[in-house]
Amino acid sequence: MWNNVKYDFSGMKLRSNFSKESPVWLLGKCYRRVESPSSEITELGTDVAAFHSQSDLMNGDEENFEAFKKDFSSRLWLTYRREFPILNGSNLSSDCGWGCMLRSGQMLMAQALVCHFLGRNWRWDCDAIPNTREQFIESVNHRKIIKWFGDKPSKNSPLSIHTLVTLGEESGKKAGDWYGPGFVAHLFKKAVKLASEENYEFDTLNVCVAENCTVYIGDVLQESVDSEGRWKSLILLIPVRLGLEKFNSVYAPCLTALFSLKQGIGIIGGRPKHSMYFIGFQDDKLIHLDPHYCQEMVDVWAPDFPLSSFHCRSPRKLHISKMDPSCCIGFYCATKDDFYNLIDTVQSLIVPSGKSNNLGMEYPLFIFDKGFSRDSTFSPQRLPPKDLEYSISSTDGDDNDTEDFKII
Repeated sequence: MWNNVKYDFSGMKLRSNFSKESPVWLLGKCYRRVESPSSEITELGTDVAAFHSQSDLMNGDEENFEAFKKDFSSRLWLTYRREFPILNGSNLSSDCGWGCMLRSGQMLMAQALVCHFLGRNWRWDCDAIPNTREQFIESVNHRKIIKWFGDKPSKNSPLSIHTLVTLGEESGKKAGDWYGPGFVAHLFKKAVKLASEENYEFDTLNVCVAENCTVYIGDVLQESVDSEGRWKSLILLIPVRLGLEKFNSVYAPCLTALFSLKQGIGIIGGRPKHSMYFIGFQDDKLIHLDPHYCQEMVDVWAPDFPLSSFHCRSPRKLHISKMDPSCCIGFYCATKDDFYNLIDTVQSLIVPSGKSNNLGMEYPLFIFDKGFSRDSTFSPQRLPPKDLEYSISSTDGDDNDTEDFKII
């Protein structure tokens, strides 16, 4: 109860405050409010980014403010839970107070799985009853994805917090410890690999984690092809550090630009010791899902288990300057062409405009290397300047600097 009061989850009502002029980006989709010429009703239009093709643009008649709310509430929301089976090697039956980064990582992976099995344009309708074969398949896949994150030690829930904690023990972590975004990325790489041994549906997925802010293209291409030469859909996770004790503002335009990419599945990070799952932005505010709401465990293996606690109707925002410099960026590439397109598109977005040192070297968010990590005899020459060293903050940050949107 105190946790939910502390993080202002008492009401959970949508209070959305959007600028009428500024576009809102949400995982590659753009929404902007414009005045209707025929009435006083405010609607959402589209915003054109120079690097987006015409086929990526949305129809203004179909995309409106209600569409944004539906898009947001369709993302899977995975939060603290209580009264689940005791975690291995502990007496804990809840992750409240320590598991927020694991939950944020689960939401990032859930978005990748939604894109993989349902598609980015899929929307959840809480009142709809499937009455066509396509709707029935979507409903089954929706529930199946949630089951994979079920809070129980089971091979049928390969991405559960129980599985993640067990995998973390191999690296010295235990239940109750706090996990960083880079560590969580490697946990999910292991979890998906293990899941593929038990579940054929994970055979078509490959998780790659960048090393030292470098994506080795040779490694990605080699790992993302099965024994018969077929491409496995790629989940690319890139841990980065973007400041000393605070987020370095020179990277703000680069970071927000990533939310306009169709391959983007979000960013896990947050405030110091307060993890969040970032999925979009408007102006200088990041839109996020917060895992700190502690809810009772749901038995996802019960017939027709309730879905409402896995979807959030209340978008929150955080000023980008409040963001912790440690985060992990995620991309999903269904095809090899998607991966090559990502490489070509992202190059111009990840370098801070006009920012270089006295030797003319630039400091992008991350880089692509055409070779293999095994061939690298030294760390990539992408060392950050002194004002971009790692964060050393250890405070929990009890202040709640996030803001709810409010409808104008």
